[in-house]
Amino acid sequence: MDPTRVDLSALPVVEIELSRLSSVCSPRTSGEDPDHVETLLSAEWDLPPILVHRPTMRVIDGLHRLKAARVRGDTKIQARFIDGTESDAFVLAVEANIRHGLPLSLADRKRAAVQIIGTHPQWSDRRVASATGISAGTVADLRKRGGEGGNEARIGRDGRIRPVDSSERRKQAADLIRNDPGLSLRQVAKQVGISPETVRDVRGRLERGESPTPDGNRRLRTKQHPLTLTEPDLGHELDQERVAVLERLKADPALRLSEVGRILLRMLAMHSMDGQEWERILHGVPPHLYGVVAGFARDHARVWAGFADHLEHRATDLAAR
Repeated sequence: MDPTRVDLSALPVVEIELSRLSSVCSPRTSGEDPDHVETLLSAEWDLPPILVHRPTMRVIDGLHRLKAARVRGDTKIQARFIDGTESDAFVLAVEANIRHGLPLSLADRKRAAVQIIGTHPQWSDRRVASATGISAGTVADLRKRGGEGGNEARIGRDGRIRPVDSSERRKQAADLIRNDPGLSLRQVAKQVGISPETVRDVRGRLERGESPTPDGNRRLRTKQHPLTLTEPDLGHELDQERVAVLERLKADPALRLSEVGRILLRMLAMHSMDGQEWERILHGVPPHLYGVVAGFARDHARVWAGFADHLEHRATDLAAR
């Protein structure tokens, strides 16, 4: 079982006796929050089913709902069962507790990351970060402190195996960027076999005149292949082919006639502006908000990148059937 790809909503709901359930090994080290339990007790709507690891009968998600049920004097509660190993169940518990209800504290998320690094050492920093709600850089620091990192390759969020030591691939990416600065991050990443974020880092290093590898010389000794892009590429010439594709998408009944499809079309159209419009927006950001807006932009970019990864993974699955 891949705990990051389980569709929990598709699991059947059953009633189970409270006496059979265990609440040990929760990622929430502080235990139940009394105020949150009171909130659940006063709720006038049906609470969602809890999630239970069938082999151990441990509650993966729903400790506060379980506590509320016991306070009410209930003897049964609605639940969904999940199978798999205890380590995979722990990953599900962490993911569930950072996405809804009462969020895990930062300390709990870091402790969870350390445990997941130990049980899933083959996972990439980004994949652990996605499961625990902390940054990939923090995961990398935790991995170093724990002495982990001997694996030659790790599995990313998209399920692909990538080498940990990507120095050679970084150099290949640098060559591609130098020869064709117009290539997108994804195009370079696909050709070389590294993540788009790594390509972004390589491009930034080259723009600053640094080595494409973190362990290389800070400044390049020569500039035989200087970058031609010194300013951010805001799409000064709108890709007409992409505009044509977008128009075809707008006419596709599968998108045009569904609410989700119309939302997607609006989002795609919003980001398909020409360079002048991007420049106008760029210069319209107040200086005191540069950092805040940049942070939101990078967060949204990561969301889009993850969205693209999921779509590509689904397309690969369909092609393999």
